[in-house]
Amino acid sequence: MSYQTDSIQLETKVPVREIMRKNPKTIDYHATVEKAAQKMCSKDPSGSCIVLKENVAVGIVTEQDINCKVVARDLRPGEVHVNEIMTSPLITITIDKSVEEAAHLMIRNRVRRLPVVNDKGIVIGIVSVRDIVAVNTEINELMSELIVINKAFDFSSGMCSRCGKMSDELVSADGSLICPDCLEDDRL
Repeated sequence: MSYQTDSIQLETKVPVREIMRKNPKTIDYHATVEKAAQKMCSKDPSGSCIVLKENVAVGIVTEQDINCKVVARDLRPGEVHVNEIMTSPLITITIDKSVEEAAHLMIRNRVRRLPVVNDKGIVIGIVSVRDIVAVNTEINELMSELIVINKAFDFSSGMCSRCGKMSDELVSADGSLICPDCLEDDRL
């Protein structure tokens, strides 16, 4: 969001760089699922690791991959390699794209996480469905508050509750909104 001194300007095209988590966890292409799970559970737990082959991002392994492709099949995590269960090709988004574009990309590709890449194609962050929901929830809460404020202060235009005429100069009197003519009649 960006603010100006005399008015609030809500940024509706939030850039991915504003909500991405930097430095996502990575794992080597030949590492075991056990090592990936340990990385996911280490400090700052995460639900995924970007798989690197010769320092190039080639896939992603998630908690769901581990649960569905290893645990559910009763395989040994120390004997299965991440390259056997990873999701590939890796679907990414560039840092200059908006959160809206990220959401559309997730929907189109049915993924819950998008690695964020710079102009050289290097993964520098990751954005998840939760990140997008969080920013949209915050914007929706702000919009709700702005609507309440607007309703509380914008009662000068509308229909007079006494005579039914439209007026741009309604005033509150005895719990009703009335036009200047009816207000004048009350004073007489």
